Amino acid sequence: MKGRGPGPLANCVKRALERYFRDLDGEKATDLYSMVISEVERPLLEVVMRHAESNQCRAAEILGINRNTLRKKLKLHGLEK
Repeated sequence: MKGRGPGPLANCVKRALERYFRDLDGEKATDLYSMVISEVERPLLEVVMRHAESNQCRAAEILGINRNTLRKKLKLHGLEK
């Protein structure tokens, strides 16, 4: 996807963030990075683990992270088996 502009996921995030700022209605935005990561990380892990048929080594490889990091994230989100 390099060089082809933003992909569909980036477009979805952009639209959601634009809607979020519109809906603030004068409220101050804070801790936005953490909010976005917390909203995206769990479904990302769920879908990748399903795709990898719960194989943590394969899922970590797909995600490009260390298996121990994956295990910590699964535990954090209550997805460990």
